[in-house]
Amino acid sequence: METSEKDKAVLAALIKRFDEQRLPRLLEIKENVDSGLKLSEHEAKFLEELFKDARENEPYLKKADNDVKELMAKVIGLYHEITEKALENEQSES
Repeated sequence: METSEKDKAVLAALIKRFDEQRLPRLLEIKENVDSGLKLSEHEAKFLEELFKDARENEPYLKKADNDVKELMAKVIGLYHEITEKALENEQSES
């Protein structure tokens, strides 16, 4: 599948935003839930926004090269780890 210059530019912007803004925040949230904290309302909204953005940008991500697709698979795994641990933390408090 040929990737247009526009698609490449959008992907580059998405990757830059992820690297500079989203990933550091995700890792901070993971550290918090791994230490037993519940998700704050702000953290939950951030995760919802991240998931929504991923769905909206799916057409660009499908056109990405294998390295980007592999990165996205790792991000999905990280998202899953965070949400599973957050749920576990919620249930242990009940």
